[in-house]
Amino acid sequence: MAQSATLTRTQSAGRNWRDRFWQIVILAILMMAATVSLFPLYWLFVTAITPASSTVKLPPELIPANPTLENVVNLIRLSGTGGLRVLGLENVQMSRMLLWFINTLLLALVSTGIHVLFDTMAGYAFAKRKFPGSNVLFWMILAALMIPGQVTLVPLYLMITQFKLVNTFAGVLLPGLADVIGIFLLKQYIQTMPGELEEAARMDGASEWKTFTSVIVPLAAPAMAVTAIFAFQRYWNAFLWPLVILQNPDLFTLQVGLSYLYNSEFGTNYGFLMSGAALASIPMIIFFFAFQRYFMQGLRVGAVKG
Repeated sequence: MAQSATLTRTQSAGRNWRDRFWQIVILAILMMAATVSLFPLYWLFVTAITPASSTVKLPPELIPANPTLENVVNLIRLSGTGGLRVLGLENVQMSRMLLWFINTLLLALVSTGIHVLFDTMAGYAFAKRKFPGSNVLFWMILAALMIPGQVTLVPLYLMITQFKLVNTFAGVLLPGLADVIGIFLLKQYIQTMPGELEEAARMDGASEWKTFTSVIVPLAAPAMAVTAIFAFQRYWNAFLWPLVILQNPDLFTLQVGLSYLYNSEFGTNYGFLMSGAALASIPMIIFFFAFQRYFMQGLRVGAVKG
């Protein structure tokens, strides 16, 4: 009996040791993966505060010996000054770096709001309001994913030109009023909701719009938050379309404006490059952490409900 108890304790201790060993191995692998993933972001901010003369130094300094904000100051100085072209504030002069930041923020927020609204409405229609040809139309929308954006660039530009919206914020916003990925995500999420909720709302006398805003939208908030994060990231980082449409430096977005400041006749200024990229990444990082709870909740629910 004593020998059996001793053998059981030995086997249990062996299992515990193996479990701890594999936990340490998995933790070490995760730490290595996190280091590899986060090192570019760390190097971005380190180079942004490194003096220009030391950015191409070999071997590079992992921790800058003389950190400075000189690159940021010079970037703001070289951007010049301009006037805000919205809300009738053209006479208000400010640094173009701040101006580009405001332009990008306004475009990203407005685009994200319109994007989420239309995607949710379309997703609700495809998920709950069946109509003749709805499945065919939905698959046609999904088929648009196979068309590269470069293919539609010239037709979109010609259309915007005919509408006389070149060099305007409206020309930048118009092609992005909805997105296939957003419609698909919201449609898949909304169709998992029980239909009894809509029926109960209609029995209480709610209209179609009231049902949508009072029942569907609150329940679809996690998926809408995920869509908002993707949309905001897309429009904040947009470069090609604003570059094609916008011509006035006062209307430039941050990405377009910074592209004019990176290069000189002496080559690429990596201090400017990294400081500009660091400034452009900060709002996106803040936006993600602000909606992180909804983002993770939306991913989990989508994984469980399909």
